[in-house]
Amino acid sequence: MLTEQSLPIKRCAIYTRKSTTQRLAHDVNSLVTQREICSAYIKSQQYKGWVELPQHYDDGGHSGSGLERPALSRLMQDVEAGEVDAVVVYKIDRLTRSLSPVSTNGTDLRL
Repeated sequence: MLTEQSLPIKRCAIYTRKSTTQRLAHDVNSLVTQREICSAYIKSQQYKGWVELPQHYDDGGHSGSGLERPALSRLMQDVEAGEVDAVVVYKIDRLTRSLSPVSTNGTDLRL
């Protein structure tokens, strides 16, 4: 049986997206709320070795219909570089509106 000390670390990135730019300048907005919920979930999984990465991958004002988003591109680069083990999203539609697998340059995110 694995103990907490012997568990492999799972580096978790949080990805947030909001389609409009409305209220993004406010201290509390949808992106902040999404991040807080995802962060709490990661903390609830610490016993499995999950740790939250400090990088923010936030796409405010970008539609979920396409994959051409600045933060999502950075996230996929970090996944491809082996710097991210898991991506945590508030709801799957924050990542993509299509349920087909997300893939760039041979790196798949399994949904």
